[in-house]
Amino acid sequence: MTTQTDTTYRRLLRSRTDRKVVGVCGGLGEYFDVDPTLVRIAVVLGSLFTGGTLVIAYLAAALFIPES
Repeated sequence: MTTQTDTTYRRLLRSRTDRKVVGVCGGLGEYFDVDPTLVRIAVVLGSLFTGGTLVIAYLAAALFIPES
């Protein structure tokens, strides 16, 4: 006999409620269950330390991650 399991998948989505620019950091915070403010601080610091490369990744995420 086979047992049917209920598997719930989390999806990475941009937040509609917790957004400052386009909702990427809010969506990442919801996905990883972390305060979105910490994600925003990490993105700003990461952008400073990578010479702006993380800004390109943020813009790509804004384009490719669907909105909730």
